Amino acid sequence: MNLFNRLAGLLLAVGLLLPVSVQAADDAALWQAAREGKAIIFMRHAMAPGIGDPAGFDVSDCTTQRILNDIGRDQSRRIGDRIRAAGITQATVYSSAWCRCWETAELLGLGEVENLPALNSVFLRPERRDPQTSDLRDWLVQWRGDGPLVLVSHRTNVRALTGVNLASGEMLFMRVAKDGKIEVLGTIRE
Repeated sequence: MNLFNRLAGLLLAVGLLLPVSVQAADDAALWQAAREGKAIIFMRHAMAPGIGDPAGFDVSDCTTQRILNDIGRDQSRRIGDRIRAAGITQATVYSSAWCRCWETAELLGLGEVENLPALNSVFLRPERRDPQTSDLRDWLVQWRGDGPLVLVSHRTNVRALTGVNLASGEMLFMRVAKDGKIEVLGTIRE
């Protein structure tokens, strides 16, 4: 087993010991806030077996990356169905450039997906974690779109911004204050 796999396994084991989600008092309130554009849905990509990406992967070539499996594709569609059932039929959707995030975002079926580099994976890239998290926080403070906003990223990115460790396909609902402070309202699993 190479050093990368050992480190990834250790990080996964540590991650599994951390709290996975934050329960809201009322899921209906989370959906209402998202419908009204008063909460952002920040989610981890759907099921993509493995940890990290193979050595030498190319972010522009899905055949070199860890990608969604059939379960992850079905999960993405079900999440989209659940979001629509909650009254959100269209949203502004941004994704990491990684194929597992991009495919998750597209399969939600909520609208055109746009790349947001601040959502790109920081897994095993400690030099990028803080600057990228700061870039994302700044982008969120300045964002002025109307209606629901959905962000699809990676567990490490969600945790870096919010302190919450999400399962595959889990949605975190949050608010961002003008000073950049993050308020986690709760999470919903598919």
